[in-house]
Amino acid sequence: MKKLFIVALLVVGMTSFAQEKQGRMERTSMEKMTPEQRNQLQLKKMTLALDLNASQQKEMSKIIAEQSTTREARIAERKATKEATKKQLTSEERFAKRNQMLDDQIVMKERMKKILSQDQFKKWDEMKGKKHYRMNQRRAQHNGRKAANRVDKK
Repeated sequence: MKKLFIVALLVVGMTSFAQEKQGRMERTSMEKMTPEQRNQLQLKKMTLALDLNASQQKEMSKIIAEQSTTREARIAERKATKEATKKQLTSEERFAKRNQMLDDQIVMKERMKKILSQDQFKKWDEMKGKKHYRMNQRRAQHNGRKAANRVDKK
């Protein structure tokens, strides 16, 4: 009787894990959007979240387009260097890249301060922090480690 009960539990457990997940498309099966479409969607999300006016939308569309082109260039560069050589970056190269990234973030923050009102900027900064936190959570989960706790700024 015990063995029959254990076998029944195993069968039920295995069939529940064998169920196909629905409602979630595979990344490979989804068509990629064009950069213009991605830019438009990002602008509309920001417009809804920050309540941007027409002039702010115009400025933000320029910034989003610039970011998109630089991101695509960085991705292409990273792929080319990855395929060409399998070496690790030296500490000087890593420092230069991180320094450049931080400089870009400072410039972006200054540009956003000029475009957005104080309340909008505050909300944008908060949204950016939440997005960064979620990305760190995913990265930590992917690498099999525990992520750091989020500290709210006040």
